[in-house]
Amino acid sequence: MKKVVLAYSGGLDTSYCLKYLKNEKGYEVHTVLVDTGGFSDEELTAIEKRAYELGSAQHANLTIIDKYYDKAIKYLIFGNVLKNNTYPLSVSAERVFQAIEAIKYAKKVGATAIAHGSTGAGNDQIRFDLIFQTIAPEIEIITPIRDLKLSRQEEVDYLAQNGVHYSWEKAQYSINKGLWGTSVGGKETLTSSQPLPSEAYPSQLQKEGEEKVTLHFEQGELVALNGKKDVPEKNIVKLEKLANAYAIGRDIHVGDTIIGIKGRVGFEAAAPLIIIKAHHLLEKHTLGKWQQYWKEQLGNWYGMLFHEGQFLDPVMRNIETFLQDTQKTVNGTVTVSLKPYHFSLDGIESKNDLMNTGFGQYGEMNNAWTSDDAKGFIKILGNAQNIFSSVNHLDHD
Repeated sequence: MKKVVLAYSGGLDTSYCLKYLKNEKGYEVHTVLVDTGGFSDEELTAIEKRAYELGSAQHANLTIIDKYYDKAIKYLIFGNVLKNNTYPLSVSAERVFQAIEAIKYAKKVGATAIAHGSTGAGNDQIRFDLIFQTIAPEIEIITPIRDLKLSRQEEVDYLAQNGVHYSWEKAQYSINKGLWGTSVGGKETLTSSQPLPSEAYPSQLQKEGEEKVTLHFEQGELVALNGKKDVPEKNIVKLEKLANAYAIGRDIHVGDTIIGIKGRVGFEAAAPLIIIKAHHLLEKHTLGKWQQYWKEQLGNWYGMLFHEGQFLDPVMRNIETFLQDTQKTVNGTVTVSLKPYHFSLDGIESKNDLMNTGFGQYGEMNNAWTSDDAKGFIKILGNAQNIFSSVNHLDHD
């Protein structure tokens, strides 16, 4: 019997694919769930049980949170990556790593084909296919939802016809949770004018008032929260729990998909947004002007290529080397105030703070140059524009 590995999430799309591949195509279906931080132990156990009930011949849960942080999230923080100044690549990044682990698993078990539940109208199909065809071009890629152009209602109906009952209310919203945030898609995000209802977001407001938290960074990595040291990936989880009580991190991202159409998706990413903004503030104090400038250019490129599934392009390793090198002086503590539905950055303390010098205070006084030095500097600085203006007889009206 032909063997196919299905990248499985336990959701509607992959549940349909499992049943379809087994019943209609006669495959021996092996399922693999790649956990990038979105599942509890209880949820993983339940999903495994569900996979076997649907007909999986063999199921594997692969937890790669440490690898995901070290190979992806770390650099997204170093680059302060927010797609369109909004979205922290919550799903974009995890799909790439789910694809890498899924295709490696397919090779390991000797599958001749690999399947995923992406539609033909989104980004995930490209992320999965690009990784699959690069790592294992000899393995066939099967995509039932894309090929059959199925609606979510048609998937629900098919499963019902095969004795699997899936809540239509649950099916109306597509929720993908991971270490770096949760995406929320629904009928409202298919429009340009409607917001997602508050209840569609996984976290609801539990706290009022204000709470201060401190984030301590060493060479750009979050190594302590509120003075307690731990590995960065665990600090992310702890911060997410604190901030979720204030329903922080909700937004809707609008962007250009890889296939050229506009896309809209809701997301909840309290910890990613707080960490990126706090890290960026610390960099403003500890990096030079041109370091910040080139970081912004390359960070944007890195995020764009990552978002579009080009993670295996060698230029990504080059950019990572640059980003890592810029973090040598990004050390210190950032204080953040958590409030209902938003947060604010209070300030930083750092041994590398370039404001804390004896050279001068902005707008106040200088200690390292004289007034004549300043006048001479300004005169030389203006030479180029003065010459151009004079030669071309500009009147500057």
